Amino acid sequence: MAAERVNLLDFDREQLTRWCDSLGEKPFRAVQLTRWIHRNLESDFSKMTNLAKSFREKLEAMAEVRPPEPMREQISSDGTRKWAFDVGNGNAVEAVYIPEVDRGTLCISTQAGCAMGCLFCSTGKQGFARNLKTSEIVGQLFWAERELRREAGTDNPNERVITNVVLMGMGEPLQNLEAVVPAIRLFLDDHAYGISRRRVTVSTSGLTNQMDKLAELAPVALAVSLHAPTDELRDKIMPVNRKHSLEDLMAACRRYLRYAPRDYITFEYLMLDGVNDSLEMADKLIRLVRNVPCKVNLIPFNPFPGSGLFKSDRDTVLAFERRMNDAGIVTTIRKTRGDDIDAACGQLAGQVKDRTHRAIRLVRQKEEAASILNKAEEK
Repeated sequence: MAAERVNLLDFDREQLTRWCDSLGEKPFRAVQLTRWIHRNLESDFSKMTNLAKSFREKLEAMAEVRPPEPMREQISSDGTRKWAFDVGNGNAVEAVYIPEVDRGTLCISTQAGCAMGCLFCSTGKQGFARNLKTSEIVGQLFWAERELRREAGTDNPNERVITNVVLMGMGEPLQNLEAVVPAIRLFLDDHAYGISRRRVTVSTSGLTNQMDKLAELAPVALAVSLHAPTDELRDKIMPVNRKHSLEDLMAACRRYLRYAPRDYITFEYLMLDGVNDSLEMADKLIRLVRNVPCKVNLIPFNPFPGSGLFKSDRDTVLAFERRMNDAGIVTTIRKTRGDDIDAACGQLAGQVKDRTHRAIRLVRQKEEAASILNKAEEK
C-alpha cells in the first residue's frame, strides 16, 4: 500500500524547511516551494520550473498541494460570495469573500462547527465535529484567491484580490491554535501571502489563556466577541463567560495590547432586542471598557430559526451608538453584508456531524433564551 502523500498546505515555511531537510534538500528549496504554492498558487509540481528535476520527482512521489474542495457557491446581491468547503466525513465549512472599494476581505473558518454554544450563533446551534487542519484553513484562502484571480484575468502574484483575512467564520480560532498559528504565519510571510499583521484579524469569544499564547506566537489584530456588559447577562448568552469572567477578559485584553499591531482591541457587540440594547446597558458597557483602548463594533443581529432572539430596531441601535461615542468610546455600526445568502455575522452554518450532543443542550439554551426575553418584556 502506497504511503499517504504529505499535503504541503499543512506547513508554514519553517515546517517546510524541516521537511525539505528530511529529504536532503537545502533550505532555499523551502523558500522556492513557499513562493510557488502561496504566491503563484501553483499545485502542479511539474510547473515549478526553477526546482531541480530530481526534487520535482520527489515531490510528485511524496507530496501534494490539496485545498478543500468547494461543494457549492452562493453570490449575494451586494457581491458577497460564500463557499461551502468539503472537509470530509459529512462535514463542510463556510468561507465568505466581501469585496469593497479599497479591499477584499476573506472570512475563514477554523473548526467544523463550534463548541462554545453562544445563544445567538447559528454555527453553535449545529454543535461541533472537529478542529480543522492547517491545510484546511490556509486552503480556503489558497482556493478563493486562485479562483478570484482567475476571474479577474490575472496571474500576477503581486495583484492580490484578497487583501484582508479575518478568522471569524465557523469555530473558535483560539481552541485550535496548533493549526491556526502556522496558518497565520503563512498569511504574514512575505514569501507566501505577505499580508500585514494589521490586516489579519482573529476573533475570540474570550479564551484568556489562549489570548496570551496568541500574543506570544503570532500577534495579529484581535476582535473580542463581547455582546454583554455584565457577567450575569454574559453567563446566560455566552457560556464561555462562566470560566473566563469579564474582569479576567479585560485584563487579558490589556496584556494583548503589548504585542498587538494595532493600539486598540475591537469589541464586537451584537444588538439583541430587549436583551442588551438599552441605554442602561450602554452605560454599563462604557464603564466596562473605558480602561481598555478599544473600538466597539455594533452588529445588527441576523435572526435564524430557533434562536428565540430578535434584532434591535434601527433607532435603538443609533441611540446606543450615540451614547457610546458621547462617552469617548469610538463606536460604529457594522454594515450587514450577504444576509440574503446567510453569509452575515453569526449565520455561517455549513454542515456538521455533531459530537457534542448539541440537541440536548439546545433545549436548555432555548429555556434560557425564553427566560431572558420574558425578563426583558417585564421591564
